[in-house]
Amino acid sequence: MITKFLGRVFSGRMFKSAKPRIIPVAEHGISRERIGSCALRTCDALQEAGYSAFVVGGAVRDLILGRTPKDFDVATNATPEEVRGIFRRSRIIGRRFRIVHVLCGRDLVEVTTFRGPADVTDTSHQVEDEHGRLLRDNVWGDQSQDAARRDFTINALFYDPAREEVWDYHGGVADLKSKKLRIIGDPEQRYREDPVRMLRAARFAASCGLEMDAATRKPVKALAPLLANVPAARLFDEMLKLLLCGHAAECVKRLRKEGLHHGLLPMLDVILEQPMGERFVMLALKNTDTRIRTGKTISPAFLFAALLWHEVLAAWKKHQARGMPPVPALHEAMDGVLDQQTEQLAIPRRYSSDMKELWIMQPRFEQRAGQRPYRLLEQPRFRAAYDFLLLRCESGEVEKSLGDWWTSFQDADADARATMLVADSAPAKKRRKRRRRKPADAAPAAE
Repeated sequence: MITKFLGRVFSGRMFKSAKPRIIPVAEHGISRERIGSCALRTCDALQEAGYSAFVVGGAVRDLILGRTPKDFDVATNATPEEVRGIFRRSRIIGRRFRIVHVLCGRDLVEVTTFRGPADVTDTSHQVEDEHGRLLRDNVWGDQSQDAARRDFTINALFYDPAREEVWDYHGGVADLKSKKLRIIGDPEQRYREDPVRMLRAARFAASCGLEMDAATRKPVKALAPLLANVPAARLFDEMLKLLLCGHAAECVKRLRKEGLHHGLLPMLDVILEQPMGERFVMLALKNTDTRIRTGKTISPAFLFAALLWHEVLAAWKKHQARGMPPVPALHEAMDGVLDQQTEQLAIPRRYSSDMKELWIMQPRFEQRAGQRPYRLLEQPRFRAAYDFLLLRCESGEVEKSLGDWWTSFQDADADARATMLVADSAPAKKRRKRRRRKPADAAPAAE
């Protein structure tokens, strides 16, 4: 009896559904034309079929902030099976959270069903681990319950394209205006349900220029170890969002400030304690942010290679100090660093192989004699490795003259390149002494 009572209390069933503040377009300024065409078609089709349908979450937040959303998500009271029946080009995915992907040409919209609270004694739809983390949660509810289930007030915003209204259940619009990040519900319970919310808090605070309120921040450091219970692949996805949000440098500072980086990049603490390592990492992150803001492409492999380079460098030097030849020592260092990192953050193999290529090519930039520079120019990943070299030069790890030489060499004509090779390598070149051939009648040397 007591258990069922507590279940009703914590599930919210003893409380009336909250009523939203409905904000007209004249106040929020989001016109229907600013919504992606696929999201509009999805909402229109669901509403025509008699269901509720709203653009929800980050897209609404970004539009209020005057930004262009990367994607649009839709929330509805239709179940996944009902959504699937409306859209021919759609598929149901997920186990932990069942959602529907609706395809419109090359565009994709994620459609979720309004979620509600579950009775704590009912494990048929909701499953938790021993730390309180939700392993599966497919309990349907109404819109107000769905808003209460979302992580932060700024993400619990619903936009109705038909009426051009924003439905705000938890004061998210006011929090955006006051630059405040506030979690919905009890912070400790919400972080235990999904520890990744702590990482999202750091990301939203940094990318949106917000400050966590006291209650939202208070339990973070104590609960940070719960990130160790999150699957490494999911941590990688969240870390990738953080590093590619256009505010990576500020996000990493936030992670360190809140004590959250240990479960993601355990070596980052050591690297950032080294002046040259910190300078190199921050330069890489700032360059990434600049490229993202100017619409240029980004290579996640390049970014992770930069984050882990100084740890590879340190391991490489240790192996050589033990007498290992340079090339095998570098391979040993790379494998060791990646193995240790993958335990916390599952970097996909397609990225780790590209990272190794970037690292392996770095010592080859020192070789500027003979045919070696020409062969290096022919490598498919030369440009990325060259950009990596420039970062090393800018951070002070290697001489700036090395980067200048390669900048000039790759743009020079054949004659100029030949001159550069002679001018650069002749003074330092050590010619091997030729061994004299012994006369045929010479006496054999004594053993």
